[in-house]
Amino acid sequence: MKLNERSLAFYATCDSPADSAGFLYKRGERHAAYHRRWFVLKGNMLFYFEERESREPVGVIVLEGCTVELCDSREEFAFAIRFGGAKSRTYVLAAESHAAMEAWVKALSRASFDYMRLVVRELEQQLARAQWSSNAERAPERQPERVLEREPERAPEREPERMLEQEREQEREPERRAPRENGCAVWNIVPDTDPLPRSAVLRRASGCEAEAGPRPPPVPPRCRVSSGEPTGSAAEASAFSRLHERYGSEVARLRREWLERRQGQRP
Repeated sequence: MKLNERSLAFYATCDSPADSAGFLYKRGERHAAYHRRWFVLKGNMLFYFEERESREPVGVIVLEGCTVELCDSREEFAFAIRFGGAKSRTYVLAAESHAAMEAWVKALSRASFDYMRLVVRELEQQLARAQWSSNAERAPERQPERVLEREPERAPEREPERMLEQEREQEREPERRAPRENGCAVWNIVPDTDPLPRSAVLRRASGCEAEAGPRPPPVPPRCRVSSGEPTGSAAEASAFSRLHERYGSEVARLRREWLERRQGQRP
């Protein structure tokens, strides 16, 4: 990059923000007297003007290959900018307060590109360490996901048990569909089996085959005994006998009608 006085003057007075600015006392190169100058720091260039309103800088110091350190001087709050080499010039400056001196020393020490290169390298190392630690923390969290992915493979082992339960349900299904009257099966409707003979149905209805047939209907509730009627167990047995005969005749009639309808439907 080629620089000249005009380009440096434009850069020093343009509207770009300055890193630091303020009055400092600068010791002369030939005489030991100090002169108050307005200093402006932009990047790695330190411009100084005779006054704050000056349109052109008096000089510029390129802050590369230098060190900023405190020095002994008759002026209080003095510090020096030293360059390497036998014939290099040393700039001695002095601030108006101790806080201003510390601020200027810190700003000037961080202005060079060498310092910025070191900062960038350190930030890259910190980023690499942060990424490595983040990946190390996430690694144990992925192990449960692998276990969850393998669990569905065990599902086929339960398939035979489920099929066996379905077969048992199908076997119990005809028993659930069998019609009942008063809690007792009336006739057989299981597929691929012959219906019960009429005599067997009549015997079951009359209670002759109590062991093989269904349970008899429940005993009706007792009625209040009036005068002139039998009392005790005789009255209960008589009422139960009449009720049993009526249910038996009703079942036989329904069975007969069903057989007649079934025979009439056959070709």
